[in-house]
Amino acid sequence: MGASGGAGTINKNTTQQAASKCNTPKRLALIFLFAALLTAFFVFDLGALISYQGLAENEAALKRAVADYRLVTILAYMAVYIAAVVFSLPGALWLSLAGGLMFGTWQGGVIIVVSATIGASGLFVAARYIIGDALRARVSTKWGAALQKFEAAFNRDAWSYMLILRLLPIFPFFIVNLGAALVGVRFPVFLLTTFFGIMPGTFVFASIGNGISVLLQAGERPDLSVMRDPQILGPLVALALLSLAPVIWRRVKGEKNG
Repeated sequence: MGASGGAGTINKNTTQQAASKCNTPKRLALIFLFAALLTAFFVFDLGALISYQGLAENEAALKRAVADYRLVTILAYMAVYIAAVVFSLPGALWLSLAGGLMFGTWQGGVIIVVSATIGASGLFVAARYIIGDALRARVSTKWGAALQKFEAAFNRDAWSYMLILRLLPIFPFFIVNLGAALVGVRFPVFLLTTFFGIMPGTFVFASIGNGISVLLQAGERPDLSVMRDPQILGPLVALALLSLAPVIWRRVKGEKNG
């Protein structure tokens, strides 16, 4: 039994090492692609296009593109948004406002939600299957037991926790994408909680973008502090608390049974 167990452990370690070696080129390729895109983003000052100034200077051109080539413009916009989310580029806020400006509150909101979900899913998959093993191995060497305990607790109520993190942007969007992958959240849970969780905030920003033309023409900036308005923040907090209800119920039930 001891020899068999030892052989099993050796085989498992050998398999993990082989898988790690196979993933190394993928990791290097992803890191190179990320570095190249980030370098191009700053060298060519692409951030200027995804900014208040970019919207102000290109408003007419964006609206004309939508009027003349609506489907192509939608697909191009989605591609840019997905790339921005996958590679965690700055400017996603202004991209969301641009979506509302170009496509209106409702259609723009749907396009943004779909694009953001696809981009977040791409980063999630890359983090889990290409980068995740290496990061988890390093973290486990220091906090192995604590990490396993946290993973078990988080994944037991992953639906609730992920919805809260999406409804209330407590942490940056890309941090939640990476963190969910590293703690082992199941992909269907990640996908659905992202899609539905970002909807309320996304439609608020799309609505701001839809009415931003007057501000752009006047040379004024939109008041983004509206997200802290009790009329906006209140319902989001209420939805987050509702998402937490299963966790509270399980704890109460566990205490009664205990």
